[in-house]
Amino acid sequence: MEQDPGDGGLALFCPACPQPGVNLPADWKVHYDRDTIMRQYVIDGNFTAQHMKMNKPELDVALSDGKGYMVAEVPYQSHLKQSLDSKERSTCSNHRAINAANINKSNLRSTGIGATACAQHGYFVPHSVVDFQKGERYMNTDYSICNVLGYHSESITKALVIYDVGCQWSINFRSRVKNSPFLLPHPALEIVPAVGKFHLAAHKLSCFPRYSLNFIKGAGHLDGEILETLWAPFNKISPTARSMTQAHRQEVYDDHMRDSNWKKLVGMGKFFFSWRGCKFMPDITVPSLLKKYKNSNKCLEEMNEAYEQLTAVLDPDKVARWESDALRAEADRGEALDIYLLKGDKAPTFQEVWLQLMKNPKSPSGNVGSVAWLAEGISIEDLQDQLRSEIQALPSPMSTRQEVKISKKRQRLSSRIEKFHSNGQAFCKGLDIDGTFTPQDDPAFCGSDEEEHEDREFWDDDEGDWEAPEEEVEGLASELMSIWMPSAIGAAKLTELGLHDLLKEERELRIGQANDCLDQLRTDLGNKAMLEGTRTKKEIQKVVARVNKHVRSDQRARQAILRLDPDGNMAEKYQEILPEDLAVSKEVTEENRFGQGTSKLAWFWVIDGEKSQLNVEAGGLMEEFYRINWLKARARRDRWKEEVSLVRHEMLWTGLWFEYHKKMWEQRALQLTEPGKEAYANKQMGLWSDFASKARLMFHGKQMLEYYATGHCCPSVACQTTEVTYSLLQVPSANSNNLL
Repeated sequence: MEQDPGDGGLALFCPACPQPGVNLPADWKVHYDRDTIMRQYVIDGNFTAQHMKMNKPELDVALSDGKGYMVAEVPYQSHLKQSLDSKERSTCSNHRAINAANINKSNLRSTGIGATACAQHGYFVPHSVVDFQKGERYMNTDYSICNVLGYHSESITKALVIYDVGCQWSINFRSRVKNSPFLLPHPALEIVPAVGKFHLAAHKLSCFPRYSLNFIKGAGHLDGEILETLWAPFNKISPTARSMTQAHRQEVYDDHMRDSNWKKLVGMGKFFFSWRGCKFMPDITVPSLLKKYKNSNKCLEEMNEAYEQLTAVLDPDKVARWESDALRAEADRGEALDIYLLKGDKAPTFQEVWLQLMKNPKSPSGNVGSVAWLAEGISIEDLQDQLRSEIQALPSPMSTRQEVKISKKRQRLSSRIEKFHSNGQAFCKGLDIDGTFTPQDDPAFCGSDEEEHEDREFWDDDEGDWEAPEEEVEGLASELMSIWMPSAIGAAKLTELGLHDLLKEERELRIGQANDCLDQLRTDLGNKAMLEGTRTKKEIQKVVARVNKHVRSDQRARQAILRLDPDGNMAEKYQEILPEDLAVSKEVTEENRFGQGTSKLAWFWVIDGEKSQLNVEAGGLMEEFYRINWLKARARRDRWKEEVSLVRHEMLWTGLWFEYHKKMWEQRALQLTEPGKEAYANKQMGLWSDFASKARLMFHGKQMLEYYATGHCCPSVACQTTEVTYSLLQVPSANSNNLL
């Protein structure tokens, strides 16, 4: 009997994701809590998948509209017509995904697509891929997400949605759903928004605890960026589909996504499993779950050990209080998650000082643009330091390619220095600003092992509007050129020349620079303390390289501050950092109680804001350091604990998914009367039976539940046989002939 397959009915989905009526036991509501059964999705846009307008769209004929992964066209267009193009003001960073909504190309029917996949395994979700008409707008992504939330998720009351701009998308999602008859998620469904770990770095700091996957109960160990890996092969076909008819393009995309899911499910033919001389093509899901199981157990052991070690050296009363805060944050979420941010007033950062100086009214003797000019000088000093450390890390002699790369960087840096000095003439009242000194780094902080060069904005911009200087200083490389700053001639000379504003502005900027360095220094020293004994030497060397970089920058800032304010108390507040001041790693790993031996702390551990000393025992910076590290260690342990539990459940769900499809084809074979169709149904039944057999064999002893059913574990498939008994954990004996 022919019947309509329904939306997404010709698509394959993930066997390891929980799906009521498909791969969950009939009594799953008794066995699972809502965090375990939570569905996890990631949504993302792809702007290479454009589609040109058709000359005669009325001649287009769709054969499988809405039956695969792309949504049905008519309901989707109806939704777009009645949706309002809301231009919501972003309360976070100026994200490209939101700005892209301004893209409008008259020759395009679609500027790209948006797709949703399961976040754990990377399977495209059926009937969820939408076209963008004008960039990536919420009316598009809302339709995709609402279709996903209703796919095989009946009675599931919690869903995790990972989106690059989840912090903004989630604010008015419910109100947009309420105003559209085409968006119909279950009203009792709790949606937990999150941002992928890579994209979260571009958000405001306040987004980190509230949308980080590290602090979402039930998420397991998840990066939320798996959909990015699916775009790479997809982008190979999208240019070809750009000028196809709409129906043809839809079918090509459906085929590609079905193929992507199928390859994840069964491999590409080169993977074979042999047992007693029998070969068959296995599903790639089974070995990937086994690998995931092994890795998760190893990581859980490491994270639990680190958590236990840290807990052992802390005050039990403080740990109990932090544990209570963490449990409350997990339950309440929102602002309660801000416990993962440092508390207290921090000293003003370089950017904050810069912004405040820009806002301050100019004195009659001041010059507009002087603050930006001074900030540019400090930035150039940091780039010089970066280039010097990079050159130091290279072998001697350098290869030709390395020499060319360094030469380009030197030219660009030299051009920037020349422009800086040229602009400085406007602020220095005719003062000769020729070089007065050559940068000298403290040898004690010039280690080059595994130096990281994270600030790529200047170096990577190969298309920038820079020009090589007309002539370079003979024999002096750009990383060794002097940068003339007001601090170079000291406070007395600046006062004599009437450059009071420049003196004050550079002093404030240098204070912000020093505060930044000390804050980053404390963070990296804390990370180094956590790494020692649990990580490789190479990983620790990377942190040490960053520590040395911060110290060198602090030295430059301190020297400038002392020249600009020789008679103040800055020398006492911003002291010299000595190599022995950096030896604090044992504070975390030694078997001493928290707070003991505080006299050994370096001065920069107890400087914060305008206070010169803090009570480390009660509420000081060191307690904050331990509190944050303990909370994060606890979160890491919990996520890996959840990951181990999830993968064991996924093994069971995968086996039940195979059994479901086996029974579905078995039922069809019994109903069919035509020999060809009956043969095809029997072939499919044998295929899924093979997969189920392999799951029983390879998951033996690793699944969370030993579930035995009698033909009705999958309610939507009415089994026609009598008393069909099976066990997903039952392993065939050596004499069994029924494995395949």
